[in-house]
Amino acid sequence: MEDTIGTIAKKFKLNPSTLRYYDAQGLIPAIKKNEQGMRLFDEEAVSTLFTIECLKKSGMSLKEIKTFITWCQVGDESLGERLAMFNERKEALQAQISELEETLAYIDYKISYYTQAVADQTEAHVKDSFQFHGVARGE
Repeated sequence: MEDTIGTIAKKFKLNPSTLRYYDAQGLIPAIKKNEQGMRLFDEEAVSTLFTIECLKKSGMSLKEIKTFITWCQVGDESLGERLAMFNERKEALQAQISELEETLAYIDYKISYYTQAVADQTEAHVKDSFQFHGVARGE
């Protein structure tokens, strides 16, 4: 089954113009067009779009994604490059997750700090009793 650009745009919460841009940049080679020139997304095109959106969320630029798409079109001889790229993305995301967990721990600390300060109606008591045990400490 093939979907139109409007249907796919809604599914992915993207503007149709974004999908047209991706097509113009050669990011979704599987897009077909009907007799009227309307773009039609089959399962392969949707799968490619899912991959593009995932890689974008991971921090990759469209230029880097285009390189990946090109590797896919090359075939099996680029399998090593593709594996290395995904391993790099995983490492970058794990570092980002770790950083976010540290940030969340500090936010939780500040919530506890200010919850107690609001209950006490002053910071005087919590300044000495609350200690953050993370990397940074600030008020």
